[in-house]
Amino acid sequence: MGMRNLMTMIVSLALVSLASAAESDTKQNAKTAAAKPPVPKSAIAKPKPKYVRGTSSPAAPVAEAPTTAPVLQAQAVAPEPGEVHTGHMVCELGNAVTVTPDPQQPSRFIVQMKKNTYHMTPVTTTTGAVRLEDTQAGAMWLQLPHKSMLMNSKLGQRMADECQSTHQANVAHAMKLNPPPSLLEEPTLAKK
Repeated sequence: MGMRNLMTMIVSLALVSLASAAESDTKQNAKTAAAKPPVPKSAIAKPKPKYVRGTSSPAAPVAEAPTTAPVLQAQAVAPEPGEVHTGHMVCELGNAVTVTPDPQQPSRFIVQMKKNTYHMTPVTTTTGAVRLEDTQAGAMWLQLPHKSMLMNSKLGQRMADECQSTHQANVAHAMKLNPPPSLLEEPTLAKK
């Protein structure tokens, strides 16, 4: 295994642990918010569903919450690990990729870039990254917490990189402000 592959794997593992920590913070914030009084219906923003599980059907319209139920403040909801970011994503070098659930096969996704359309199926990974593949076309969509990329797996080249949904852009910004600790540095041991 080359040094670059090792570094990529280490960074991926660090990002997965960062995403897990963010998820537990979100759950804790939800518990805290549940104790607050309900917000009037007129103050509630109706978000459009942006994330769809890799193996579920397309997202159904979200029902309005009853007025007696506690409501969280309007904010972007982080997807759970393993959920596919859908929608139009801007990438580097002026590229853009659109990911939509396949209406005919609920467990698959349609990934489009320019004139290319790929019908992708989720593939399980050990790192926690979301991976979609179109084996016939030789294309792969790899989604990390802070960015996604479209790869030509036959040539081993990236067709689009640094693609980000709104949530991924927020995670990337947070990582710049508070970078995760390096996995290559030795931990400092407390003196006894």
